[in-house]
Amino acid sequence: MFGPPGVAYVYLVYGMYDCLNVVTGPDQDASAVLIRAAEPLLGLERMRADRLAVAGRRRAAREGAGLERARAGVARIPDHRLASGPGNVAAAFGVDTSWTGTDLCAAGSPLRLERDENEPADTVADALVAVSQRVGVEYAGPEWSARRWRWSIAGHRSVSGRAAR
Repeated sequence: MFGPPGVAYVYLVYGMYDCLNVVTGPDQDASAVLIRAAEPLLGLERMRADRLAVAGRRRAAREGAGLERARAGVARIPDHRLASGPGNVAAAFGVDTSWTGTDLCAAGSPLRLERDENEPADTVADALVAVSQRVGVEYAGPEWSARRWRWSIAGHRSVSGRAAR
């Protein structure tokens, strides 16, 4: 969560899911945004292959019919859900902890944040921004889990977790 703003910080959670964060604060301050979902627009077959590669690293997928079950499971995922959930974002884009420090704002970066050229240049209208409680941090207690630090586009079909309000 440290580094100059705009770089990737990737950590492993539960020893099996990589999570992509974008550093947002000054170099010496821990400050980042977890990318919980992305809407797949291009490269769908590559995303499926990367999701399958991650599934294939898990023990159950390597044994017996596990890889076939994993392949069938990935094939059933609707396109708009390929990168829905923080572990799935990283898996769909082939991101692991080795990507930490990647400049996500540099034009030549292999992983970067870009504006959709087909969308207006202004920001998302306030009415479309949903703000809700954080997901998956109940262990931290109500002071932290109740914070409304989760932003999404209201009703977007690629949003992960429980519905934002």
